Amino acid sequence: MARSFTEIADCTADEIFEIFELCAKMKSGEIAPKPLAGKSAVCIFTKPSLRTRISFEVGINQLGGQSLYLTDKEIKIGVRESVQDVAKVLSRMVGLIMIRTFAHSDVTGLAEHATVPVINGLTDLVHPCQIMGDYMTIMEHMKKDVYKIAYLGDGNNVCNSWLNLASLIPIDLRIGTDKSTPPDKGMLDKAMQNKNSHILLTDDPKEAVKDADVIYTDVWASMGQKDQKNEKQEVLHKFQVNAALVSGANPDCLVMHCLPAERGREITDEVIDGPHSVVFDEAENRLHIQKAIMTFMLEH
Repeated sequence: MARSFTEIADCTADEIFEIFELCAKMKSGEIAPKPLAGKSAVCIFTKPSLRTRISFEVGINQLGGQSLYLTDKEIKIGVRESVQDVAKVLSRMVGLIMIRTFAHSDVTGLAEHATVPVINGLTDLVHPCQIMGDYMTIMEHMKKDVYKIAYLGDGNNVCNSWLNLASLIPIDLRIGTDKSTPPDKGMLDKAMQNKNSHILLTDDPKEAVKDADVIYTDVWASMGQKDQKNEKQEVLHKFQVNAALVSGANPDCLVMHCLPAERGREITDEVIDGPHSVVFDEAENRLHIQKAIMTFMLEH
């Protein structure tokens, strides 16, 4: 059965660092594997995308393959055709499947029935490639055994993936969010079981960022939740990443955002364009980490 990447916890801690090492070698040009040479890879999108689409299509091309773009309009996965049937058909024609969608069950269903690797480009539950690229970015800018990472805002798929990573490798993760917008309980509990990580859930943004090495945020209302935009702003406005909040962190802290950003809401222009920001470095690293993830899954 093919190895798939539906969430970070599909890998062991050793494999996570093996992927990071592979990513660094590929980014530097030390190695240039072509595991998709002579093959096609299909990219399924049921959500709009800039970074995910471009980084995967460019990455597939650089790995020697051809990228095919499919939208929900064409296949209506799970409606026009079952997830199981889509997985079996695609497996006979392509070398890899990437999907960016709403339901996490679509990704796990494809992975269960496909005979080629399935890569999760985002679901409502998790955003694993994003956080893998983000951690890689942190390691490039800062060398520490354990990073103090403050996540501020909605307990969404990005927050869940930080918990997913903290369940495997040591992280001092502080989640600043309102009591009405917590992350997934199962992922929170699992991360707390990792004795090498420290997890704090607080509704005080100042407590979350105290001496933090990294301040991370995301939009307050994700795709599919824009009808809750005003409601979420009302409960999350105090978690805005602004200059005053950043001043409470490590003086050399990094500021991160997975993008797209709603400037002036969850983060100010002054911060996202300021000296602490590595937002566009992390955007670039989506390409490199996804190439490494695809290569690892294809070769294992």
